Amino acid sequence: MTQYFFFSGKGGVGKTTMACATAIHCASQGKKTLIVTTDPASNREGDLIKKVLFVCIENSCRSQIAEAFASIHGSGIIEPCSSGSKPSGIVNPKAIVSMKEIGYDLSTHKSKAVSDIPDIEYDYVITMGCGDACPFVKAKHREDWGIPDPKDLDEQGFRKVRELIEKKIKSLIQTIKQVR
Repeated sequence: MTQYFFFSGKGGVGKTTMACATAIHCASQGKKTLIVTTDPASNREGDLIKKVLFVCIENSCRSQIAEAFASIHGSGIIEPCSSGSKPSGIVNPKAIVSMKEIGYDLSTHKSKAVSDIPDIEYDYVITMGCGDACPFVKAKHREDWGIPDPKDLDEQGFRKVRELIEKKIKSLIQTIKQVR
């Protein structure tokens, strides 16, 4: 008679240990054993999601839009966050309107200082072109995208900046997928 043993549950609860112990016990009784695991790294899934911080000066336009697009396009790949070196305290109304045009509600976002975000080493820190005004944040990788500040641009100029940010986010996601 063939016996089957199944061990299920989320990662990190000891399924592999129990399966190995059961296999050793069965083998010690002269029974053939085969261990099949279907989730060898399921408890490491969080390690595959990259923590990405987007930084600009006021955290009211560019970095907020980048965080939004990272959420839209990078689900399961990126855990986005944004902050500013001198936060304005509000998300720019033009940014809210611009993102609403594509169906994203940016009005729920808050303008944050670097001191308001977790003090961790991020996988990526992306600055939006704030130069020396951008604070140093620990990161494994850092990039400066040199995105122009759209706060004084008209609607069409603002849309172009929004589209540039979306393009950069999609490119970043592809880069992350290649190194995973």
